[in-house]
Amino acid sequence: MKEFLTALASKEPTPGGGGASALVAAVSCSLCSMVSNLTTGKKKYAQYQEKIDEYLVLLEEKNRILQADIEKDAKAFAPLAAAYSLDKSTPGYEDIMEKALFDAATAPKEILEDIYSLVPVIEDLAVMGSRLAISDVAVAAACLDAALKGCVLNVYINTKSMKNRDKADEMNTYVTKLVSDGARRLSAVYETIDAGLRS
Repeated sequence: MKEFLTALASKEPTPGGGGASALVAAVSCSLCSMVSNLTTGKKKYAQYQEKIDEYLVLLEEKNRILQADIEKDAKAFAPLAAAYSLDKSTPGYEDIMEKALFDAATAPKEILEDIYSLVPVIEDLAVMGSRLAISDVAVAAACLDAALKGCVLNVYINTKSMKNRDKADEMNTYVTKLVSDGARRLSAVYETIDAGLRS
């Protein structure tokens, strides 16, 4: 963690916002695991035990994926950085740049899908999770919301420069829907928990 934050603070282009978004999503995922661990085996939540067992396994796998996504984002940017360093007179320059931009947008799109997949888990834990850890579900929702909104910008910044506007618009439309839906659902979880804790 310390090494990542030091690298993030440096003038190097990677890690950047995409990796940071994946890390924040991994924090959200870890909070979901904690809530699941605090819920499992408790008689009060016995009706949810099967689902909690499922989530304990699922969340461990998702955490591994999100941690790998940090490196995935950095690797996707490397070819684009190389393309930007080319002289515009380089043979095939436009095709090289277009492919690099598309690939650099595809990686955060895929990371965004990984992040979005946690939305229904958080919704379920808001209902099934131990009431002693309900504030942690809200924190997980807030973290995931930030991760979604941060990650999608790494799609937009690359699709913005693509020459193939049909392909760029198609990708933008897709990721915008994911973020809009995820943000709405996560906000509902957060607001419900927030209101319940303050009442």
